[in-house]
Amino acid sequence: MSTIYFTSDQHFYHKRIIEYENRPFETAEEMNDYMLNKWNKRVSKRDKVYFLGDLCIPSQKYKEIIPLLNGYKVMVMGNHDVLSHKRYLEAGFEEVSRYPIILFGIYILSHAPAELCDDSPFVNIHGHSHSTRNHDTKHFNISVEMHDYTPVKMAEIENYFAEMKG
Repeated sequence: MSTIYFTSDQHFYHKRIIEYENRPFETAEEMNDYMLNKWNKRVSKRDKVYFLGDLCIPSQKYKEIIPLLNGYKVMVMGNHDVLSHKRYLEAGFEEVSRYPIILFGIYILSHAPAELCDDSPFVNIHGHSHSTRNHDTKHFNISVEMHDYTPVKMAEIENYFAEMKG
């Protein structure tokens, strides 16, 4: 049986993200290797990964990294994912959406945090905010800075929201 994972905001190849987000790497190559190893150590080829945006900068590097990542990969495009659906699909994503996805009737999967009212039946798994926004009763920030650059299991997120409900 496969496991479902979530992750976002790797910004592979983006040297300046190291400075912007105070990432603990000297070079983009070191960062890329670390994140690739963390992904593939946790995710098997049969697992499903929802990637919630901002794969790599510059965008032209997408062909180099996607085939190296384990799993059945579903992309919700982020603000830095500027190529066509077709290009991401040809490079190895199995599904690509420019818009949020509703999963299991309750989880809104989006790149940026969704605005949700207190009585909304939905919860939001998102990226985009990197390390500047923590989780709350309606949101789970999946940005790599929040999770040691490692994809997070669906069960961990379910447990988090169950604990928030009390």
